Amino acid sequence: MWRKSITLRLTFLFTSVSVIALCALAALIGVSLEAHFAEQDAVEISGKLELVRHALSKMNVASDLDLLPQHLDDALIGHHGLSVTVVAPDGHVSFATSGADFPQQLIAAHSAQLDTARTKTLVWERGDYVYRGIVETMFVVPNAGPFTVAVALDISHHREFLTTFHKTLWTSVAFGVLLTGLLGWFAARRGLAPVRDIAQIAKHISASRLGDRLPHESVPAELVDLATSFNDMLDRLEDSFRRLSNFSSDLAHELRTPVSNLMIQSQVALSRSRSAEEYREILYSNLEEYDRLARMIADMLFLAKADHGLIVPSRETIDLATQVDELIGFYEALADEQGVRMSRIGSGSISGDRLMIRRAISNLVSNAIRHTPRGGAIKVAIRDLGNDGIRIAVENPGEAIAPEHLPRLFDRFYRADWCRQRSSEGAGLGLAITKSIVEAHGGTISVSAGNDTVRFEIAMGTIS
Repeated sequence: MWRKSITLRLTFLFTSVSVIALCALAALIGVSLEAHFAEQDAVEISGKLELVRHALSKMNVASDLDLLPQHLDDALIGHHGLSVTVVAPDGHVSFATSGADFPQQLIAAHSAQLDTARTKTLVWERGDYVYRGIVETMFVVPNAGPFTVAVALDISHHREFLTTFHKTLWTSVAFGVLLTGLLGWFAARRGLAPVRDIAQIAKHISASRLGDRLPHESVPAELVDLATSFNDMLDRLEDSFRRLSNFSSDLAHELRTPVSNLMIQSQVALSRSRSAEEYREILYSNLEEYDRLARMIADMLFLAKADHGLIVPSRETIDLATQVDELIGFYEALADEQGVRMSRIGSGSISGDRLMIRRAISNLVSNAIRHTPRGGAIKVAIRDLGNDGIRIAVENPGEAIAPEHLPRLFDRFYRADWCRQRSSEGAGLGLAITKSIVEAHGGTISVSAGNDTVRFEIAMGTIS
């Protein structure tokens, strides 16, 4: 339960901190109150000691000590709960208030010291009563020895008050702990509400409901990063599902065209009797459609392997200048038919699978020929940057491509101009295959467009 419930964890921690804080505060209040009462008692006891000292100082000779009880009775009248005992130098009690209940052994022990020291404040109990008192030695009567004076206060009422106060205080602390625990649970529940919102949104996400997002303005600052990451994840999922849906639609469309052509041609061929030469022409036409289907299926299998990391290119030294020159010679007839010129500049070598690299460059050159207007020129540039690797750029003039289309040119079946491209021979997989080949070799490919020019550039490492 503790592992699963953050609410209980936060409630427990909040309650624990509250218990520590409230207990410390209660203890501090209790100690402070007891110290306050002790200080009050000490001040009152010191005052009574001074009163006794003053009374003794009026005794000029030992014979005046007989008047001491009368003086002290008059001085202490009205002081209830006060006990005073005065022991003469000869050891007999010169004065003692009625009900004086001071431990005699403490007086005797202090008298035996024969000094002027005052004892520390003493606290003792007798039955149901509690006393606080002090014993002091006084040299105040001329030609007489030291007097031992003991003063005690009945502090039972203080103790009763403190006992009641402590019960009330700790009961309040217990109630406060329960209240803070309840408030802590409520605060934790409220604080984790955005997390539950995230869970609710995630619970209802499906392929048909990917548009839900967490509003950033209603999320606490601590969860903004989580909400942002969650929304970014939904954006990626929505984009992936959209591409997958478009891919499925495009694939069905691409397969439907050759299959439809095959069906129509077969139906036409079977509609009436034909000569062997006519059947042969129909079979040749069907063979072209079969070849188109076979190439499309082979390309799809290649891309499927690339998606699962199953393409492992062999390694051999490839002279890029030789490969580009051979491709220019291969496409020379098609380029002349389109009225397009081709040229190569630069040279360099890389380590990789020769057939794959040749296919990647061939796809870029073929794509450039299809999109270059008559009279235009295609340039293939090879740059050896030493330790920074090799750059292979294919540049051709053509219609401007909108910036929003550039990042998606390497998607399968994606075409920036659908009306124009549907009539072309390509199935829309060439650039996707090129990207997979380049990435399988540890390289990257990018595209840029500007000033009616399109430029594809491959960046790869040199021979390792």
